[in-house]
Amino acid sequence: MEKMIRETGSICPICGRRLRAEIAVRNGATYLDKSCPEHGDFSVLIWKNKKSILSWYGDTAPMEGGGSFDCPAVCAESGLCSEHKNGTCCVVLEVTERCTLHCRYCFADKKGGPDTLFEELRREMAGFVVPGRTLVQLSGGEPTLRDDLPELVASAKGLGCKYVQLNSNGLRLAEDEAYVKKLAEAGLSFVFMQFDGTDDGIYKKLRGMPLFAVKERALANCAKYNLGVTLVPTVVPGVNDSAVGDILRYAAGKSPAVRGVHFQPVAHLGRIPGVPRDDSRLTLDELLCAIEEQTNGLVKAENLLPSQCDHPLCGFHGDFIVKRDGTLYPLTKKRSDGPSCCCGAESPADKNREFVGRRWQRNDNSCYGTSSVVEDMSDLDYFLSRLSTNGFTVTAMAFQDAGNLDVERLRLCSLHVAKNGKLVPFCVNYLTLWNDK
Repeated sequence: MEKMIRETGSICPICGRRLRAEIAVRNGATYLDKSCPEHGDFSVLIWKNKKSILSWYGDTAPMEGGGSFDCPAVCAESGLCSEHKNGTCCVVLEVTERCTLHCRYCFADKKGGPDTLFEELRREMAGFVVPGRTLVQLSGGEPTLRDDLPELVASAKGLGCKYVQLNSNGLRLAEDEAYVKKLAEAGLSFVFMQFDGTDDGIYKKLRGMPLFAVKERALANCAKYNLGVTLVPTVVPGVNDSAVGDILRYAAGKSPAVRGVHFQPVAHLGRIPGVPRDDSRLTLDELLCAIEEQTNGLVKAENLLPSQCDHPLCGFHGDFIVKRDGTLYPLTKKRSDGPSCCCGAESPADKNREFVGRRWQRNDNSCYGTSSVVEDMSDLDYFLSRLSTNGFTVTAMAFQDAGNLDVERLRLCSLHVAKNGKLVPFCVNYLTLWNDK
């Protein structure tokens, strides 16, 4: 029996034509269905129904009749369109197309052209920075191939960026301690580091070489200079979807140097091998269940809540404290918890930026006392001190591709790429049609 639960908009994954689409439940799973007059019907798995998708949607308002047809084409050409309903949490700034790896899975799929000039990047930043608020992620390619990256970090801080984040594979961070020191001294806030598992077999499949020891050296160097690191696994079915528990245990064991884990279920955009099948997709509800099962309850699915900044189907978040014995004390226990507690923020994007900024930035020097000789979370001073030094997040971002692109989700996107003076939703910027594969 089939049940249509939502109308939305999407695109043809072959030609990119804007289409009306439906979210429908059938055969125990949920699909995005659409039809192109030229290329036919498409039905793409989006949810395995391991949890109620209607409960996960919560009170998120549905689109009326699939919305206007401006999005995503107008977003790609002119920046955020009139359909967009959310502000900017994080701005991604690509600083190079060069990379030290050639991964089988890479949303950017850069060709290795010349680096953008420093002054051009500074002008781009000057166009989007809101002093005292902006979170900019320096990305690529591999940003650490730029010798002037510390100067770019300092420039971003000088323009008023509150947080400057580095997105890196960790190779140079592992081998060049002096470079890490320069980044820290320039004002780098925290690092998003590619981290697909604790087994080199995984890295050989995804990145083409063994890298686990490299990742460990990168973490050690960042720890020396008080740079908090969030581990970012690309989760690929049949490769490392059985390793999420190992990743979480490893990360918690590295607290406070590691600030959390940010899972990214593989999305079929950029450099991805082949046209996706349903069995090559990992849905958010599958990931939620895998986390609880593989950690034996160290992280429970009930403590991982739908995104309160972007669309619920775009991700989840959980907030924890790593206790002395390595277990996690959950802070997210009901839907109203989490980023919404950020006082004084003006919008969901502002709230989320302040939440992740405080959690991902390392703080070993708590302003609170530590009156508890034994660990006692009911002792307010101890609780606040431990939260300050050993806060830990478990988050996920499920990027969209040409198959599962949902305009309802897209118009709530708060992760925007800076491009020629405009801001483009992340999944639009890296969208890859199937005929390009």
